[in-house]
Amino acid sequence: MKTKINDFVNGIISLVISQILIKVFGVIYSIYLTNKTGFGDEGNAIYMSGYQIYALLLTISSIGVPNAIARLISEKNSQKDIINRERIFKISIFLFSIVGVIGSIALFAYSEVIANEVLEIPEATLSIMVLSPAIFFVSVNSVIRGYFNGINKIKITAKVQFVEQVLKSILTIIFVEMISRLSNASSESMAAAANFATTIATSFSLVYILNVYLKQINIYEEKIIYSRERIKNVINNVLKISIPMTLNAILSSLGKNIDSMTVVKILKNIIGEELAIKKYGIISSKIDILVSMPLAFNASISTALIPEITKRKAQNDLEGLISKIKFSLLITFILGIPYCFGIYNYSQEVLNILFPNANEGALLLKISSLGIIFSMLTQTINAILQGLGNNKVPVYASLIGLIFKIFCNICLIKIDGIYEKGAIIGNIVSSVVSFVIVYCALRKKICIKFKLILLAMKPIFASIIMSILSLKIQNVLLKNEINNFFAGIIAIGISVIIYIFSVFVMKMINLTEVFESVENSEVKEMQNCKTLKNKKKILKKQKKRRI
Repeated sequence: MKTKINDFVNGIISLVISQILIKVFGVIYSIYLTNKTGFGDEGNAIYMSGYQIYALLLTISSIGVPNAIARLISEKNSQKDIINRERIFKISIFLFSIVGVIGSIALFAYSEVIANEVLEIPEATLSIMVLSPAIFFVSVNSVIRGYFNGINKIKITAKVQFVEQVLKSILTIIFVEMISRLSNASSESMAAAANFATTIATSFSLVYILNVYLKQINIYEEKIIYSRERIKNVINNVLKISIPMTLNAILSSLGKNIDSMTVVKILKNIIGEELAIKKYGIISSKIDILVSMPLAFNASISTALIPEITKRKAQNDLEGLISKIKFSLLITFILGIPYCFGIYNYSQEVLNILFPNANEGALLLKISSLGIIFSMLTQTINAILQGLGNNKVPVYASLIGLIFKIFCNICLIKIDGIYEKGAIIGNIVSSVVSFVIVYCALRKKICIKFKLILLAMKPIFASIIMSILSLKIQNVLLKNEINNFFAGIIAIGISVIIYIFSVFVMKMINLTEVFESVENSEVKEMQNCKTLKNKKKILKKQKKRRI
């Protein structure tokens, strides 16, 4: 039995489980909204157009911040420099609180201009306004999450994200149901109510994580005394790391905003405004939800990876560094490849199951599946490069990918017979281009002693077996006059079981080590708690003797 504890694996498991639960709740309220009378694809267009603008400003104030703070905190934590670790945290809280306030005020003040001039969807004005306070809440929240990630308490991040999503899901349904009755099922009012639920959920999430932090700040920790860093140096270090990470996140987020700014503008002159808004609603809601689902799970790897890579680099542990990189890429393949196959094979069935009252968009979803794995690999490699201190390459890769995305949107959406498919093709091209750039940079940065294709072989083989068997079973069910809806559910369920079975049989992961990691981590956590309690008792006794 190995006794070495793998906090990295344990953190990934916690976040993956959390993301699964988060996505389940997210899908529940998305299904509710899409199938709600008076909402549908048109309501989704209003809701998501406002939300995407919010997400862009949110990125500026928060998305790159947790990873940047986690990297700085992890470095200080590995050196047992507790004084400067806490100093970085407090200065970061102050700095990004200011950024959050500015972001909230700007979004509220220019909500009408953004809705009318940028999006050309005036109905989105109220949605943008009610979302504006969330910028501040998430800015502060992101710094605290980065702090916990940096000290290897990723489980706390997972719990906070879960609490926020549960609240958001419940409040969305409650608010939309109330407003639909008061406004006679107005799409504009219901979209605003759904976005207002996001603001309330983020405020509760901030209160929750602040409470967790305040409870643990008095815990005794072993430390080495270093000189206090100057405030100016701390701010410079935070900005030096957070700005490139934030820029990369902004560029990634801009892809969705480009769709919101181009799809409706171009299509309304070709197929009419009402149909153009509906087509954008399909892309921005149903397609985006299903395509981004594995990226949310894969974000668990990225969240745990940056502080881990930083720590290995600080300790000059090259063997451990390569091991973590290889494991992260393998998990990305294991999660991403079967999802691509599944979405491609069962695009219409998935839409029928999740959105029975608005199930259009199967072909768009099928095409979108081709680019998912490249987006996931780019996400993982970006985290590796950022952990190694190379923050510029992910920015360049995202920028070049974005240029390709804009070019494809402008050129392809106008072509007869392609229309909205042009936006999907642009996403795929952008993902592939970004992946090639970051992967070449990673090979140049470190000496990789393995090939990606070899890591991908087993997941690909297992996914092919899964597809062949599940499709045959579906055909048998349909020949026996089983309803299409139930045949789809059974086939998808069987495909999941077949793939999980293949993971065990092909021994893709050493599951023994994973389970031992979790078990040993729990044991060590209990031992640490006992040690801290004993140390507290000793310190109290020493104080009494001095008195």
